[in-house]
Amino acid sequence: MISSVELGVLQEKLNAALAQTLQDLQVAGQYAQTVSLDQSMVGRVSRGDALQQQAMAKDRERRLELKRRKLEAALNRIALGQYGRCCQCDTALDPARLASDPAAVFCVDCLDER
Repeated sequence: MISSVELGVLQEKLNAALAQTLQDLQVAGQYAQTVSLDQSMVGRVSRGDALQQQAMAKDRERRLELKRRKLEAALNRIALGQYGRCCQCDTALDPARLASDPAAVFCVDCLDER
């Protein structure tokens, strides 16, 4: 069972991670903007490089969006009093696991089954 002090620390950690993720999402969104395909302004190699950079930025944006959803879900579980329990088997999650990944939703056994 997680003490209220530990829960408070984990909630602060989740809130800080969420704030950073939201900031990172804004930056990633700027880099994922549409690339100009006008060859009179940019050479073919430069345009190809810009398209590759845009694709990497879009991928980063997708990963950050997934992270945001996981962090928000963890904060919702705290609000509902369901935090720290495996979403599949309902056993208590190892406090060390939560310390390393506060957004964890599965115990190690259920994670191995997936």
